[in-house]
Amino acid sequence: MSTPRDWAELLRLPALFTVPGDALAGAAATGLRPNRRTLLAIASSLCLYEAGMALNDWADRADDAVERPERPLPSGRITPPAALAAATGLTATGLALASRAGRPALTTAAALAGTVWAYDLGLKHTPAGPVAMAAARGLDLVLGAVATSGGGAGAATGVRRGVGGGGVPSAALSSAGVLAAHTLAVTAVSRREAQGGSTAAPLAALAATTVLAHRVGRSPIPGSPSLRGTSNGLSGRSAPNGLNAPTGLSGTNLSSGPHLPSAVSSAAVTARSDARGTALRALRGALAAAYVGTVAKPLFHAVLNPSPPLTQRAVGGGIRAMIPLQAALAARAGAAGTALVTAALAPAARKFARKVSVT
Repeated sequence: MSTPRDWAELLRLPALFTVPGDALAGAAATGLRPNRRTLLAIASSLCLYEAGMALNDWADRADDAVERPERPLPSGRITPPAALAAATGLTATGLALASRAGRPALTTAAALAGTVWAYDLGLKHTPAGPVAMAAARGLDLVLGAVATSGGGAGAATGVRRGVGGGGVPSAALSSAGVLAAHTLAVTAVSRREAQGGSTAAPLAALAATTVLAHRVGRSPIPGSPSLRGTSNGLSGRSAPNGLNAPTGLSGTNLSSGPHLPSAVSSAAVTARSDARGTALRALRGALAAAYVGTVAKPLFHAVLNPSPPLTQRAVGGGIRAMIPLQAALAARAGAAGTALVTAALAPAARKFARKVSVT
């Protein structure tokens, strides 16, 4: 009879900590405060991610019987029909949750689910496999963006018409591209994790992640509302009017008062804005550095010795590095609070990965 640990191993539960950051980074890119629809997107993503895990082992059960006989299916701890039923049920649940966040979210989730099933059932062992996996991760971030905004523009500029007729902010597309590029690099390495023997994939991944870290840590996000002052609660942004509006002691607008107090207040507002911008840049840089620190060392070891254990360790590091990367993307969009919440998931992911493998 299957035990909870068997299912935790099949579903690779520690990897779940890398999922909420997709939707949160997508929400940050819209310039809106995370809301009930964001939570629905996160729940949908968790279900679809775990559906992919169960389906992956069901589809690979013959290969795993030779290469990884200790996995739950080839070892007989979980039956193939049970794994397939779990994948089906989790997919249906994920789509149902997405439907509660609106039509654009459901359409995006359906595209994500289709990509996951196509990858596991056919594309995984083809040259298109890493591209499909990268597309799935990018779609997961877009799901958070369209769910949060309800398919509208949010506070971001550069909105493109998206799936289901909804708008996808260009900032969300940029963040999705970064996350997809990281996923592409890590997936390319994972294709040799059971056999090892290739230095090209980890070397290319090491170069790619270095470039991504520089891009996220230094360059501004296109179409980002990061310092426009939109109200964003959890994101740590301030309102354009109200609390930050320069007012005199009596509460009247200083534009109608003496010029000197107005100039002083304007200087204070500017100084406060500059300080916030400096803090955001520092946070973004620190998170980008944490991303490199998580992914680079195991990749470098896999380059030096591409054995199966070191290659698997590199893949695990790449999966865990999703969290600081997602947090850095949120910080790049100006959502400091969201970035910190996302980054807080990393210690839990690291702790549970010691008990259950994420690969």
